[in-house]
Amino acid sequence: MTTKTNHKATPARILVVEDERDISALVAYHLTKEGYRVRTAEGGQEALEAAEGERPDLLILDLMLPGFSGYDVLQEMRRRAALTDVPVIVLTARREEADRVKGLELGADDYVTKPFSPRELILRVGAVLRRSQAPAVAGSGRVLRGGLVTVDLNAMRVVVADRIVDLTPTEYRLLVTLLERRGRVQSRQQLLEDAWDIHARIETRTVDMHVQRLRAKLGEAGRLIETVRGFGYRFRARDGDE
Repeated sequence: MTTKTNHKATPARILVVEDERDISALVAYHLTKEGYRVRTAEGGQEALEAAEGERPDLLILDLMLPGFSGYDVLQEMRRRAALTDVPVIVLTARREEADRVKGLELGADDYVTKPFSPRELILRVGAVLRRSQAPAVAGSGRVLRGGLVTVDLNAMRVVVADRIVDLTPTEYRLLVTLLERRGRVQSRQQLLEDAWDIHARIETRTVDMHVQRLRAKLGEAGRLIETVRGFGYRFRARDGDE
């Protein structure tokens, strides 16, 4: 995960993927009014091509797209190196808890249901961008370390041994939360509240899916994130422990 410029200095690029043109136009209007650079796409394949052509700072994604669904788009983005850490806000008429969980499991960073308040959407866009684009804090020099893992909080950079690891904003917050509380067990609900900022009682398998993905990206160092059966997860207290 790398530091990007705040949209007030350089307008953030937002790709809106929505097949209903009136909703797409409404979202684009309010985002443009806030000073963002907005591009729209009506289908999944078109969205992926647009994102590859000019990597967006944020993607607003409808789930119910014809043919190549929003779920397919999200899954494919998380597979592609150039797009894996692009923040995604899911925008959908699907209100069922299972749909929300599925979107989060596939790597979405937030979830907004239709009908929605344009003001709420703008606030959520700003919050997600702040988390993903947070500028370096001059002079703080704060670094978290655990075994082979080093997190530079200034640069929002994760390094395993000598390899830079690209994480999504959610994966990054999850890793930072575990490292900051190294050696202490964090329940799945705690992680949902602190890494996802979700306080509703939703299915906590969301956390399991993200931990699994995070471990895979950390490679050999992934084993440092331990499962505590019946409770949750912790980052290993001491490097030599097995």
